Amino acid sequence: MGGGAAVASNRLNRALRRNGVDAKLLVQDLVRDEEGVHAVDRGFIHRQKAFARFAYERLCFLPYERSSSVRFAFSPANVGIDISNHPLVQEADIIHLHWVNQGFLSLETLGKLFSLGKPIVWTQHDMWSFTGGCHYAGSCLEFLEFCSYCPFLRKPSKKDLSAQLFAQKRKIYSQAPLSIVACSKWLKGLAQESKLLRKKNSFAIPNPIDIDFYKPYDKSEARKRLGLPLDKKLILFGAANVNDQRKGMRYFIEALSVLNENFPKAAESAELVVFGKMNKDTEAMFPFKTHSFSFVSDPKVLVDLYNAADIYALPSLQDNLPNTVMEAMACGTPVVGFSIGGVPEMVDHKKSGYLAEVKNSLSLANGLYVSLFVDDLEAYSKQARKDVVENYSEKVVADQYLEVYKSLLK
Repeated sequence: MGGGAAVASNRLNRALRRNGVDAKLLVQDLVRDEEGVHAVDRGFIHRQKAFARFAYERLCFLPYERSSSVRFAFSPANVGIDISNHPLVQEADIIHLHWVNQGFLSLETLGKLFSLGKPIVWTQHDMWSFTGGCHYAGSCLEFLEFCSYCPFLRKPSKKDLSAQLFAQKRKIYSQAPLSIVACSKWLKGLAQESKLLRKKNSFAIPNPIDIDFYKPYDKSEARKRLGLPLDKKLILFGAANVNDQRKGMRYFIEALSVLNENFPKAAESAELVVFGKMNKDTEAMFPFKTHSFSFVSDPKVLVDLYNAADIYALPSLQDNLPNTVMEAMACGTPVVGFSIGGVPEMVDHKKSGYLAEVKNSLSLANGLYVSLFVDDLEAYSKQARKDVVENYSEKVVADQYLEVYKSLLK
């Protein structure tokens, strides 16, 4: 399992099991063995078939895409596995869906699950379930009534691919025993406004985190293990794909340039730490000395990175309830980012971090400087940790889901 939604769903499965729920997580492919997590199938042939489904879905979208920049931002869900007869599905009292795209479940196979008549809980990790195919709609509001003229498509029209997929979703959702859980109040609001889901039961429940694993400890020890300087202010930034436009790299680089050119204190003492997929051209644009960690798969290294940093920067332009924000705050690392999506629900402005004006590089630069050199960073750190413990710890989140399950079984 990989990606933010996969991490979040696995964490929830652990949290539920640790709090007395007989939960089992069924995934397309298993990266490592874990109690309570089951793959649909295993072996070389299964992995080849999974990749073939993924590739086929992408190839089918190729003639429609506006450009390569939107290639993975839109999912037609035209191919997938029928898991409706899987033993775990058959024995379940409640079916709980998470992220189902890129060749795992198609709209047709989703329809087969819905037709079983079992209560369905669907945790929303992005907007895909209530749009005509995009994962984040940006400024487009077509999903409020009926998707068409899609900005992700090469030839937007009244009856384009988004309109066809929207109509297909409306058909399979119509009689589905479906309850929606959004990871943020922001996403819940959008789901409730959407044509596809406005008549479904909706709840806002955050993702959980293991606060005994993601926790603060000695900053200098973390820096020594990672080979980072002990005498610098370190700004941490990370994403699965740093160059994804939605992650706001343009504004981040502009903010760092402002910081470097106008704040001598920052120019002298600040350095940048980046993890995630990033090309050399992007790295060359950073005005500060940069320590690159590429893709980090070891959670222990991530905890070291959060503890080594003074602040975590989040220049994303649209996001739900980012795992990285929760992880950073759990480690007592304040977050500086744009006030978008579910982030304002996590970061308390000027108490546990700093919320900048959206797409305002000057505001972001000011937030970075104020947090590092003006405000009480230690107070920010303590509040960040406190907020995570009170709102996102495993028992707090598991109890909320348990109430939803009980209400459905009644």
